[in-house]
Amino acid sequence: MIETLSGQPLNVVICGAGKIGHLTTVLFKQLPDVNVTLLGSHPRLPEAYQQHGKRLHALLPNGEMLTATPDCVTCDPAEACRDADVVIITVPANFRADLLARIVPHLPADKPVYVGAIPGFCGFDWLAERELSARPNAVIWGMKDVAHIAFDLLPGQSIKMGGEKATLYVATHRRETAASQQTLMVLLQRLYSAPVVLLPDYLEITLTPGNPIMHSAVIYGLIGPYGQWHARPLSQPLCWWNDCPELGAYYLERMDEENQQLCAALETRLGVRLDSVLPLKQEIIDAYGDQIADAHTMLSVLRTNQAYHGIGLPLQKHDAGGYVFDTQHRVFQEDIAYGLSLLVTIAENLAVSVPYIEEVYRWCSDYMGTSTQDRPDYFPPHWLTDEMN
Repeated sequence: MIETLSGQPLNVVICGAGKIGHLTTVLFKQLPDVNVTLLGSHPRLPEAYQQHGKRLHALLPNGEMLTATPDCVTCDPAEACRDADVVIITVPANFRADLLARIVPHLPADKPVYVGAIPGFCGFDWLAERELSARPNAVIWGMKDVAHIAFDLLPGQSIKMGGEKATLYVATHRRETAASQQTLMVLLQRLYSAPVVLLPDYLEITLTPGNPIMHSAVIYGLIGPYGQWHARPLSQPLCWWNDCPELGAYYLERMDEENQQLCAALETRLGVRLDSVLPLKQEIIDAYGDQIADAHTMLSVLRTNQAYHGIGLPLQKHDAGGYVFDTQHRVFQEDIAYGLSLLVTIAENLAVSVPYIEEVYRWCSDYMGTSTQDRPDYFPPHWLTDEMN
């Protein structure tokens, strides 16, 4: 089957017409024998695409402009998914369940379909298992992080590409066979120029320290009960990392230590190895190396990483002047409501104390106006028992 797939046109569906969706579409269309469909949710997407000559453009870091004509740009899941071989979901975690509900009835039932999320955090494997129950032929996978940085999106028109990951890490749901994993690796290596490495366990994606603890710690350090801007608007727009407060870096390190404790507990309870889940500071240094001017402390790593330079906080103007956080932004609706809450749930199941994570999660949830009990409903109730059997 692997030989056959390698020699035939590959039908890829990109779900989510945001920055990553647009860039991935353009890059994949540079490859031979790859049919690419871009599935969006807004009816203006195909209109904008047609009005601009049915061309998508991607500006590369070296100034080169790539142009692509996808095989289909649509909002119709039936049109998009009927011949899919690979489905890549790029929408935020808080939109994944609705998206899967839209596409599942239209996925082929007579061949393997490789359904993955980029990035694959927030427990995508558990959600996909539930939503894809009617498609046992689906192979569930996720990528540890985005393959490329993308920015300056003009929907249906153009996107700019930033940095590119040197190595890509993926994992599959625990139910998948070695044969399915092998085929997936062949398909992904066909699509991506960077080496693709298969991780032993999906938990390595779920527990990789990233946006959920990074963003929430900075928010807490800035406007939490001990922050400089607690209960008052920011006087001017700030950047995530250039302006990261010392308190935010402190909480980030404490939360990262608790995440490592979760990994250690899971390794003991389940007998798995989560070797790729490194402490966050080391993850950042390994990823960005000489782009970091001062790697001495967590605070200096964040503030002097050139790759992080100038990334603004998601703010909106306050009626009384100044700026406040936009709580509808994905850093709240995805990173905190899904990512951070999942870590709290895992800790509760393991009976591991994570006081810093819980403190930040409780405060951020209250700031958003949501209950800490209002968590994603796809966490398997008997997960730990099932995994141990």
